[in-house]
Amino acid sequence: MVKRVTTPLTDEVIQDLKAGDEILLSGTLYTARDAAHKRLCRLIEEGDPLPVDLTGQIIYFTGPSPPPPGRVIGSAGPTTSCRMDPYSPILIREAGLKGMIGKGNRSREVIEVMKEHGSVYFAAIGGAGALLSNHILESEIICYEELGPEAIRKLTVEDMPLIVAIDSSGNNLYESGPDMYKSVF
Repeated sequence: MVKRVTTPLTDEVIQDLKAGDEILLSGTLYTARDAAHKRLCRLIEEGDPLPVDLTGQIIYFTGPSPPPPGRVIGSAGPTTSCRMDPYSPILIREAGLKGMIGKGNRSREVIEVMKEHGSVYFAAIGGAGALLSNHILESEIICYEELGPEAIRKLTVEDMPLIVAIDSSGNNLYESGPDMYKSVF
């Protein structure tokens, strides 16, 4: 059964999500990749305010391509999430980040902080950026425009298909999935 999830994420919704759940995400989320994460964490370390309130929010690890005519955004596929691992714990602990979207496994440190603070990690299908962009209704650059595709954007999405890869209890589809597959064969 597919679950419908709307942002911002609440603790109740997060606790209900389990690794392997298929979801359709609607609402507001933010994009950020390595360079933007580094800047956000620097602001936190220096005690300065962030240019966006991440409390209860989701960051989608993507650097979308320019929009073709008539579209709000170009291809917007997930980037490899482990590149954000040095920064995610700080954003979860200090900025109240509750969700992340990307591809690939996360570090043990990120998973422990997710468990401690009740966060969730969603997987988007790599290579399907053009299809995922069909679920993006609005796109607005919030800050760091000079970073080009790595600028922080505010997206409005509707029914974006995702999978809960790591839930708030630390259950990890990247670990359990291969074991389930092996048991079938």
